[in-house]
Amino acid sequence: MKFRLSMLFAAMLFAAPAIHAQVSVTEPWVRATVPGQKITGAFMKITSKADAKLVDVRTPIAGVTEIHEMAMIGDTMRMRQIPNLPLPAGAAVELKPGGFHVMLFELAAQAKEGDTVPLTLVIESGGKQETIEISAEVRSLKRPAR
Repeated sequence: MKFRLSMLFAAMLFAAPAIHAQVSVTEPWVRATVPGQKITGAFMKITSKADAKLVDVRTPIAGVTEIHEMAMIGDTMRMRQIPNLPLPAGAAVELKPGGFHVMLFELAAQAKEGDTVPLTLVIESGGKQETIEISAEVRSLKRPAR
């Protein structure tokens, strides 16, 4: 019995890095806020080796998070919540101002330049969900996106 539990534990340890190796996140950042501001956005590039989708983002600094897109509807640019963000295999999906992004609502405190914000991404692939923990740099409102 002990041998089986040990083998199961070892298998789980070695399988965990393989799951996270399927999805990479680069250049994560959060837009800085002014005192009293309760909303901001989070941005990054996500690449998945297999077809997947971003289904949720969590952070302790916000009471509510939503995945959003900006799209032209007629002559008007509109922002709307989407239920998930497809991550096609091998393609980098960029979350950026004016495009796909994550909205952070009900901020607990001001997001100040130089701070870091912990984000938990929930990725779904093959009917299974996994979480990826990242840290996003807070960038000044005056500093252009990279």
